[in-house]
Amino acid sequence: MRTDLLGLTTDALAALTNRGLVKRAGKEAAPDLRTDADGTVHGDFAGGPTASLPPGGLDAARCTCGATEVCRHVVGVVLAYQRRHAGPAAEITDRLPAATADGPPVETGEHSQVEGRDPEPPVWSPGQVSDDELTARIGARLMTAARRTERIGYTARVRRATATDPAPQVELATATVRFLISGDLGFVHTDAVAGSRDDVIALAVWAFRVADELHPGVQEVRVDVGGEAGTGTGSGLEQALGLAGTVLREGAAHLGRGFEATIADVQRHLDAAGSRWPLLTVGDLAEQLTAYRDRSAYYRPELLASHLAELHARHRAVTRPDATLRSSVLGTAEAAETPLRRARLESLGCRIRSLGDRRIAEIYLAHSDSAMVLVLRREWDGDDDGAALARRRIAGSTLAALATGNLVTESAVRSASRTVRLATGRISKTTVSPSRGDWGELSPSLLVTDLAALGRELDALTLRPIRPRVEAELVRVVAVSQVVAMTYAAGDQRLDALIADQAGNTATVTATHTGAATGRLDSLAAVLAGEEGELRFVSGVASRTAGGVVIDPIGLAAGGGVVVPDLQPAGGSGPLAVAEDDQHDPLTAVLIDTRGLLAEAAHHGLSHLPPTYDARLDTAARRLTTLGLHRIAQAVTAFAAARSQDSGEAVEQTWIDAYLRLEVALDLT
Repeated sequence: MRTDLLGLTTDALAALTNRGLVKRAGKEAAPDLRTDADGTVHGDFAGGPTASLPPGGLDAARCTCGATEVCRHVVGVVLAYQRRHAGPAAEITDRLPAATADGPPVETGEHSQVEGRDPEPPVWSPGQVSDDELTARIGARLMTAARRTERIGYTARVRRATATDPAPQVELATATVRFLISGDLGFVHTDAVAGSRDDVIALAVWAFRVADELHPGVQEVRVDVGGEAGTGTGSGLEQALGLAGTVLREGAAHLGRGFEATIADVQRHLDAAGSRWPLLTVGDLAEQLTAYRDRSAYYRPELLASHLAELHARHRAVTRPDATLRSSVLGTAEAAETPLRRARLESLGCRIRSLGDRRIAEIYLAHSDSAMVLVLRREWDGDDDGAALARRRIAGSTLAALATGNLVTESAVRSASRTVRLATGRISKTTVSPSRGDWGELSPSLLVTDLAALGRELDALTLRPIRPRVEAELVRVVAVSQVVAMTYAAGDQRLDALIADQAGNTATVTATHTGAATGRLDSLAAVLAGEEGELRFVSGVASRTAGGVVIDPIGLAAGGGVVVPDLQPAGGSGPLAVAEDDQHDPLTAVLIDTRGLLAEAAHHGLSHLPPTYDARLDTAARRLTTLGLHRIAQAVTAFAAARSQDSGEAVEQTWIDAYLRLEVALDLT
């Protein structure tokens, strides 16, 4: 007797297939049934196909109609079998536990939040499934992934079967798992894409085991499972590393929707622990995944890979024997928010960027009392460019007025990452006045009069993956003595200008066109050419590239005011000299190419890379060796070797090693 088929309710069949398919199957003429000795049920449809259902679930079914998935004929065989054997099905239903009245929680403890109790435990619990059965169902690779999640620890809500809902179920952060037939893993339903996250079946079984041990008979209970890796001298980032591992194994291209709950759970954990910098890293990781899902140009595989590697870098920095100061790497000494007293904030400009169908404005404000730059951020839905957004209102003023003005406020609150928000209540008070761009009085830590000294400052920075994640950390105001040259790279839609200080030291001001700021290049070219009066200062984000100092501009002080390129309308610039195509030096070129190759792993997922990928790794390692980059070459080779041996977690760790070495090398190039 196939009790698995008899136990399938209409709702269960609809969950495993879809409700329309079940309705169509119910209207079909009943097939002729026959059963093999091994329990396989065959249904022969008059003048049509034959469907066969061996034990092991509907996925094992086959039909001669040619359908690649479960078809109406397979469902029709199930319904016909149930009609023939209605008696046993009714007996199975009678053995399910009775529903109970709602009641107050009856248990509490560090492992649970109990919401009700059944007087009798269910006849069968998914916790009774053995690990061997799980391995046979989901495979060794997904069992390894599930074990990794268990070591990190996770929270689950367990609901036992009742007469009204006979399917035990578990709610996880990533999926809900329902066990539709007692003792048969062939009839487990999850709301994740079939085959993509079957490791959740193991997680659900283990959650039931904890519930059966600690709270037998409780109808609904929340339990914590595993988590040994989060104790002792760990970094507290173990849950975030588990998230990073999932992204790296599956890739942005295969995660699909529904991953937001996992990210939110990790963010809550990091926020509660006060790990400010990893929290921001996970936020940026989430932005990249969202950008890919929305097909936004903001998505870049290198950024996604960088965020994954950064989480591991911070973990390693605080857990190795010569650990770096924990508070500086994790940001645990930073208050979440700090209200500011009456503050004078001088705007240095604004950046407009897009994320999906949103526009994000970031206003950079120099705080004279603390000698730091704060960021005021606002978002709007829609596809307006910077010129249109300039008229939007923030805290009683327009975006343009805030981006080119001086603020005096008694209602500013600064975050750990140096973002700032302005209260808008009746007792809040903020005044804005136009700025003349007199930035020469700024703190020496923000004002650059010697570009060579700025270069030395950039060289002395802590490695980027483990230094504090401070907004506008490298925003500086550069005093300009001369604009030496200006060119336009048409292929990259990029404007480059060489500027010099009084001593003749140079830096490159570089800006790239974007649809979110259509007037950026035109207005920048006009100011650099002297059309707005004498150029005195350029504010922007400083960095090192190919040994030189580069400034990504956000504002310029020229004539008697401040010009913000991102808020200007398009048009108005004269002809520009067209630059020759960029040719990176061989060292930089091979580092960029290899980083892109490793970033493909984060995009596609380690589990989904094409067969040709390993040969490309070997080629990259040889190029690195030829140029004398032996340690990076060894790291790439170790990653390739781990892949060839299919050594599980070692593949992830060797990828992290190689990617971090490449990023550090590029930062120092």
